[in-house]
Amino acid sequence: MLRRPLLIASLGNPSPQYRNTLHSAGHTLLSSLQQSLSYPPFAKSRLHGNGLLSGGDEITLWQSPTLMNVSGPAVATAWKTFLRDLPNEDRTRAKLVVLHDELESPFGKIKFKVGGSARGHNGLKSCVSSLGGMAFTRIGVGIGRPESRESKDVANYVLRKMSVVEVQKVTEGAEEVVGILMKMQEE
Repeated sequence: MLRRPLLIASLGNPSPQYRNTLHSAGHTLLSSLQQSLSYPPFAKSRLHGNGLLSGGDEITLWQSPTLMNVSGPAVATAWKTFLRDLPNEDRTRAKLVVLHDELESPFGKIKFKVGGSARGHNGLKSCVSSLGGMAFTRIGVGIGRPESRESKDVANYVLRKMSVVEVQKVTEGAEEVVGILMKMQEE
């Protein structure tokens, strides 16, 4: 049985300025996946929307190079290039998986969802718009929520650096995500 090809795209803000901020938890999780899967180091790919790329035979990892709220066009470019590079028989079976921070979930909790509303997440809204409404799989990693719901307080919260313990909670989610991806490949 052929395994389903997957493009795993992480959303966040660009490094080094925003490395390990709460809003870049998707990038932190992707880096942990790269290590868990023993993939080669990430390398910049102009063809894939200038994102960072690493991969094996069936799963390709891609990190968005843009600011979170405008990540959709780069994700769409990476997805189109990924599909173009696949053999014809694999194109209809391929799936896009987007890793992102999840403000409404407890820290480190992994949340799996196919399609649906972006629920106020501007990075996901940008992806939905740029992908023309195509349903894609979302894997959110919880980053908690500040007590205040004021937009300024939320913005300051998501742009703060994670503590060592918080980074560890996010990276520990890689094992659960690998399990989800293996199941997706066999569907």
